[in-house]
Amino acid sequence: MRGKPAPKREIQPDVRYRDLDVAKFMNYIMERGKKTVAEKIIYGCFDIIKEKTKQDPRHVFNKALKQVGPQLEVRGRRVGGANYQIPYPVRPERRFALSCRWIIDGAKSRKGRSMADKLAAEIMDASKGEGAAVKKRADVHRMAEANKAFAHFARY
Repeated sequence: MRGKPAPKREIQPDVRYRDLDVAKFMNYIMERGKKTVAEKIIYGCFDIIKEKTKQDPRHVFNKALKQVGPQLEVRGRRVGGANYQIPYPVRPERRFALSCRWIIDGAKSRKGRSMADKLAAEIMDASKGEGAAVKKRADVHRMAEANKAFAHFARY
């Protein structure tokens, strides 16, 4: 590794909810540094969630993140000339990142409507245990379960 590792930056909480997770999710949504566009999408999405579910949108959002976050994932490892898919437990930071990414991908894959509408629908589905993001989590868990026999190759 050349040079020093990049320092971890302090992230500021978002302006409306004063929530770090919402601010991080906003950064995942943001493209080409356009934070105001990401804010409009997130806050529009949260308004839709509040209107449809009559609950605090952060509660629905956190429930969705918990439903989508994987416990195990597989990583490729070369052992004696063969590549094995080895299941590893997922660290909390990576679990958050993966669940955000999968929710955003699930929302982008939906057709029609605005991004705020699609994101709201995906978050509400994920909080109920449905949708593309939850399907992705199930696929990852299924893959880890299928390769459980190779878990002894893992070095923790």
